[in-house]
Amino acid sequence: MDGFDRLPDSLILQIFDSVSDVKTLIRCRAVSKRFNSLVPQTDSLLLTVDRVISSDSDSDSANDDVSHLLVTFLKSILKSIHDLVSPRPDPTRARSQNSPAQILRSFHNVRNLSIELPSGDLRLEKGTVLKWRADFGKTLRSCVILGFRSVVAGGETPVPGDDSDFAGGLKVRVVWTISALIAASARHYLLKEVVREQRGLETLVLRDREGEGMVVMEKEGLRECGREDTCDAEEEEEEEEVEEEGWDRGRSRVPSVRMRMRHVPRMELKGGVWVEGATLVVVRPSLIGDVEDGDLAMGAFGGDVLYGEVVEALLKAKSYLLEMNSF
Repeated sequence: MDGFDRLPDSLILQIFDSVSDVKTLIRCRAVSKRFNSLVPQTDSLLLTVDRVISSDSDSDSANDDVSHLLVTFLKSILKSIHDLVSPRPDPTRARSQNSPAQILRSFHNVRNLSIELPSGDLRLEKGTVLKWRADFGKTLRSCVILGFRSVVAGGETPVPGDDSDFAGGLKVRVVWTISALIAASARHYLLKEVVREQRGLETLVLRDREGEGMVVMEKEGLRECGREDTCDAEEEEEEEEVEEEGWDRGRSRVPSVRMRMRHVPRMELKGGVWVEGATLVVVRPSLIGDVEDGDLAMGAFGGDVLYGEVVEALLKAKSYLLEMNSF
């Protein structure tokens, strides 16, 4: 008897949850009939996307998606082993393979889903660090943005400056903020189809491989966006606004927001490390009641030693309030 035959299904599912990688799990379906029946029950998944294509224009049947993926993976394995050249793939099937919602349709019990995009959305000058985290329901709930120009190692003292650095760079920081919000709304738009189809989701995280930005949808937000009536009404409203105002349909609308910005031209951290031009922006919709900036900022970056220390220092700095209309 095969050793796996002695293992209960619950233990094999725990192993699949630990594997989590969608591409690997789809390969596992080809191992045996038992694996083929258990893989779709995996509840924790990581989907790495090489390129993102909407499934709106996909004319292939959804029932064929898994078979297309499996054939593609098997071809790649045979090519690496036997150095064979596989036929050029049909572009319509490539679209099917690269739509997150299409790929995930063969999984029926997903609770925790992470999606990784190939790269960040912003193109910044060399040495600039910009990180952001946006929380969504059917629309934006909050967005925290942390940026700084450079880090100087211990033993090197930066050239002193004054607060005029903030006024001179305010335009740049506002551009950072708007760019991050646009990137977040585009990613949220990509997730709507996944949320509608995966009704059992409890956490959904979309990040890029470079670690620049992260969109998070937790249980309450997923439940809010997953309601068919809510999402359908939102879609209809957005379509009307697209016709009237001509804004990009490839992203969710950003509501009117209040942004509280803090800036320190340079700060010294533990170990003699200096951070140049540190800026923290906490964005919240205007209609939502007050939420502590510290809770949002530390929730976004407190898990990292360097970023957490920078955030703590910035929260003590003077803040500037800005308001922005919906766009």
